[in-house]
Amino acid sequence: MKSLLKFAALSLVGTAILASPAFAALKEGTQAPEFTAPAYLAGQPFTFDLADALKKGPVVVYFFPAAHTSGCNIEAHLFSQAIDQFKALHATVIGVTAGHTSELADFSKETEHCGGKFPVAADEGAKIAKEYDATLTLKPDWSDRTSYVIAPSGKITHVYSSLSPTKHVQETLDAVKALEKQG
Repeated sequence: MKSLLKFAALSLVGTAILASPAFAALKEGTQAPEFTAPAYLAGQPFTFDLADALKKGPVVVYFFPAAHTSGCNIEAHLFSQAIDQFKALHATVIGVTAGHTSELADFSKETEHCGGKFPVAADEGAKIAKEYDATLTLKPDWSDRTSYVIAPSGKITHVYSSLSPTKHVQETLDAVKALEKQG
């Protein structure tokens, strides 16, 4: 019986490790990989270009696993509620996902999610997420939940990685505020 309990415990630990995100390897001070991606804002398609966005100010790139999933719905809604605070600091917010990309047009305009307030970008095959080392261990073709704050210089100034969606907005907003104070 004891060996069965030990096996069960080890199995649970192993499963938790495999299901966890491959925590962001890009560190503060690293040059952010440039990217362009098909994106949607309020249901309208356009091409998001990180280099162009950085010309306007800092950029928050937040990776999320998939549109229309519980944690991602919460995170998008929290970003939409705080978007005016980011805009006041001249910051651009972009959500990037490799999961359920065919649903992004709707996701970007639905009030309970992005509400048309900020864009979301499709990352087919998690190519961008891989460059940012932000993929799920068990689903390497999906992005994990990692947020980056990138200064106009292109340097990463803050990284926050957690599958819980509740602290990403406050973490990145605080980092953008700190960046504003330095500038």
